[in-house]
Amino acid sequence: MNIAVTQGVELSPTPFSQGLNHWSRGDGTPGSDSYDSLPTAAFVPADQDFGGALELQKTEATQKLRYMGNTPILPGVYLRVTARVKALSGPLPAVRIAAWAGRGAQAVTGLPLQGPARALTSYGAVVEVSAIVGTGTRQGVDMPWGMEPTLGHFGLDLTGPVGGVVRIDDLQIEDVSQVFLRDMLAMVDVRDYGATGNGSTDDSAAFEAADAAAQGRTVLVPAGTFRLANSVTFDSHVRFEGQVTMPAAAILSLTKDFHLPAYIDAFGGDETLALSKALQSLLNNADHESLDLAG
Repeated sequence: MNIAVTQGVELSPTPFSQGLNHWSRGDGTPGSDSYDSLPTAAFVPADQDFGGALELQKTEATQKLRYMGNTPILPGVYLRVTARVKALSGPLPAVRIAAWAGRGAQAVTGLPLQGPARALTSYGAVVEVSAIVGTGTRQGVDMPWGMEPTLGHFGLDLTGPVGGVVRIDDLQIEDVSQVFLRDMLAMVDVRDYGATGNGSTDDSAAFEAADAAAQGRTVLVPAGTFRLANSVTFDSHVRFEGQVTMPAAAILSLTKDFHLPAYIDAFGGDETLALSKALQSLLNNADHESLDLAG
């Protein structure tokens, strides 16, 4: 899957050559101050390493650069943001990918908003930094945002002493979902739709979102303990490597796997609880006529 191809989503930000009014000195939201006409920022049309580049003098302890366009955050999609920077003169800063997360015009707080930093250690040497943002908590994801944000404003931070001058190449954003998703195995992982599996966060909405996205594929519940505070119905096949916990009144309906072994897997091998929850689904779901005990 690549949303730039399948959905025609434009991911990479507007090049610096098309105007610094697209680039914010703050968080990137509408109305924030831009780099347009700022005396300490200018577009350089012919850089030997970058072609066109933004030349910027660092005037703040944390110098922010954010694209003011909306980059969509979609369920199950992972984006890699990459920047290339070199120092020209003055004190040498460090650079990192950074972002603002929002749902519409409202900021979503409590999320990681920076990638790993790299120090610029010499003049003229190109340093590349990148960070991956996505809905799921996966190994290699620097900014796991869950399902609440719908968009981001992406860019970079320059940190450290002020006074230095750097040049920045056009930022790139690409869909790298294939690194994390199990499309080759025809599976949809609930983690890619915001499930945490930490035993305390309610993962009900993430399970339902994964089921809706499956479209004939199997839903994978990986290792972990997934708390479901509400009733959940799966219209897809489900494979449980982890287990779920639910209140007594909440119903788990496995419409494509309505047999006792599936419920035993779902509830971590507890056969008594599994039978109880399977019978609860049988008695409360008109689609079920019988429960397969599988011998």
